[in-house]
Amino acid sequence: MKKEPRAVSNAVFAGVVIVLVIIAAIGFVLYATKPSTISTTSPPTTSTTTLTVTQTSTQTTTATATMTATVTQTATQTTTTTQVVTRPVTVNASGSFLDGKVITFLYTSQFMCTPNATVFFPNAVNQSKVAMGCEVGAGNISAFPKEAEPVFVLVPAFAGLSIFGVQSLGATPQGFPTFHYNGQNYTIITQCGAALTQTACPDHMTLIYSPAFTVVEQYLGIKNGVFGLPEGVLPTPAHDHIVTFATNTSIPWYIVVVLVFNPNIFPNPITGQCQQIVPSNQTNPTGLCLNSINALEQAMGTYDSAVATANANNPIWQALGKPELDVVVPGISSPSQLLTATNSNMLLFFSDPAVYPYPI
Repeated sequence: MKKEPRAVSNAVFAGVVIVLVIIAAIGFVLYATKPSTISTTSPPTTSTTTLTVTQTSTQTTTATATMTATVTQTATQTTTTTQVVTRPVTVNASGSFLDGKVITFLYTSQFMCTPNATVFFPNAVNQSKVAMGCEVGAGNISAFPKEAEPVFVLVPAFAGLSIFGVQSLGATPQGFPTFHYNGQNYTIITQCGAALTQTACPDHMTLIYSPAFTVVEQYLGIKNGVFGLPEGVLPTPAHDHIVTFATNTSIPWYIVVVLVFNPNIFPNPITGQCQQIVPSNQTNPTGLCLNSINALEQAMGTYDSAVATANANNPIWQALGKPELDVVVPGISSPSQLLTATNSNMLLFFSDPAVYPYPI
């Protein structure tokens, strides 16, 4: 597999981030076979029987009798129906990827954002109030508990503004983003739908502030925020997760946001596999399927022609300077920093036993 590694420009991507948040709900196809009993009653039938009676005399008399009979028939018919059902998450769980496998998150406590967003962005006082102090764009890893571990949040940034779960921006009614290419529409199923939708994951922050949101809003000519929210505040976008190990013990996990611009390497949340959607100059277009930390590290330095092709009309990609890398980790330019740095102030609490399928 031929890759072309390069470094990410700190000047372009430092502090830039889009965001995510949370699990997910995903549609399943249910097949139900229901036997039903149908009773049919035939109309009355009339039969005529001729009886011959012989008497001792030489005279023969012929009599005709009419009889009416009702016949009931019972038949059993089996009907098979196919129905697509989408259910919201009803338990504190979602999915994640670990070394190519799909495992379960079991959330144990409410999220926490520390320190408050105003520490990093002093002028974002109103934004911090609305977003409960949660932000993406900067972080202080020393502010987290010592035992905290990283969880990488994969945002399908190639899907444009639909990642925020708003139908008028292209999201599905369930809160999943959509991607359009070559006359085809693709629904990007994620482990967590966008916040404030029926597929949002439990125990996630709902609104987040990010200076990157402001960049995109201003690129679109929006000067005062959207949806009645302060500038730079938007719902947590749809996303997936990557962890580096599994544990049955609940521990704190700090979030590292990853913007994915190559649709060919965004994994299916049920299978953990990827499919090629757009043309690529890579020998194996899905070879860096983002279902492991190793794939993420390689994708950080890989240029793929699929990125420019997929994002030609994407305002997020355009506003952030049209990066050509498969993924962008705002504020983190080297794979060696992935396990020692963060780009948000958000902390989650969960265990992640090696169990699949996760309940949805």
